[in-house]
Amino acid sequence: MPRTEILPSIEENFRFSGLTTLGVGGPARYLARCRTSDELAATLAWARDRDLEVFLLGGGSNLLVSDAGFDGLVVQLLDETVSFVDEGESVLVQAAAGADWDELVARTVAAGLGGLECLSGIPGRVGAAPIQNVGAYGQEVSQVIAGVEVVELTSSDRRTLSPAEAGFGYRHSQFKGPWRGRFAITRVDFRLAPATEGTVKYPDLERRFPAGTRPTLRQVRDVVLDVRRSKSMVLDPYDPNRRSAGSFFVNPVVTAEQAEELRLRTTDSMPAYPVGDGSVKLSAAWLIERAGFRRGTRRGRAGLSSRHVLALINRGGATADELLALAREVRDAVEGKFNVRLRPEPVFLGFAGDNPLADGD
Repeated sequence: MPRTEILPSIEENFRFSGLTTLGVGGPARYLARCRTSDELAATLAWARDRDLEVFLLGGGSNLLVSDAGFDGLVVQLLDETVSFVDEGESVLVQAAAGADWDELVARTVAAGLGGLECLSGIPGRVGAAPIQNVGAYGQEVSQVIAGVEVVELTSSDRRTLSPAEAGFGYRHSQFKGPWRGRFAITRVDFRLAPATEGTVKYPDLERRFPAGTRPTLRQVRDVVLDVRRSKSMVLDPYDPNRRSAGSFFVNPVVTAEQAEELRLRTTDSMPAYPVGDGSVKLSAAWLIERAGFRRGTRRGRAGLSSRHVLALINRGGATADELLALAREVRDAVEGKFNVRLRPEPVFLGFAGDNPLADGD
């Protein structure tokens, strides 16, 4: 049995609506907030003794919880420790899972370290970043991850996984696939290099800087935050679009032949980006708009953001089922018009399957 002196207080029937940015979801049967590795180990042992499923919750910014809630134990990791280890030509940044993601990015930019500046403004905690290999504006977190420290839920064994073991792909990793529910990510190590210039590879950023300029890390971060704010993609308590999970659909990757076929069928320019293996990444937002949806589309208490069609929002009192109904409508319309099926980006919890939108796959 776990030692009671290191077991944190465990709350019962805590509603998810207060734990996620979407503001929906039924109750969590149990909720534990762990500050140390000993508390985490004791909590996992407590769950094993009761045969409870465990879910690790970060900032709740990329999560849709069912209206029935989650009949298990939700664990939040509160350790926010961040350290910088000088390795000569690079710096190893070790960040605990509970550290705020954007605060970490701000610290690396202030230290003159490149590699994360384009990921500014993404809500959530560090521990969630490797799960879906967060990326934006030309950068992906997997490009600078040196290792991921994990604890196995069934044994409390601790180890560090390499990037190759994590199996990173476009908005994907082993943690989101076959390892779902197997590990708790407790720390992420990033290897960053000193840099005087920021990364500018994405059209939204290139348009903000005059041709030939060499913006600093801070300038790139500021522009990224400005662009995200213009799309309601930063947390703002006064923004009417604030109750969202960010981009609800992943930009689809298709073959070059499929992309060319779509290009020939359209009357306006279709955004398309080569991804290095002969495939082409399309813009989910462009497809959604051409399938007939406008910013601000409403379906009762659910809707699309008034600033970005990729974001589904809770307009006030929406249920998970209402949001899923709108997501299906959008997905089916895009597939019917373009023969491209959009994949959801958020993590789903409390549903019968891992993906309640997987019908027909």
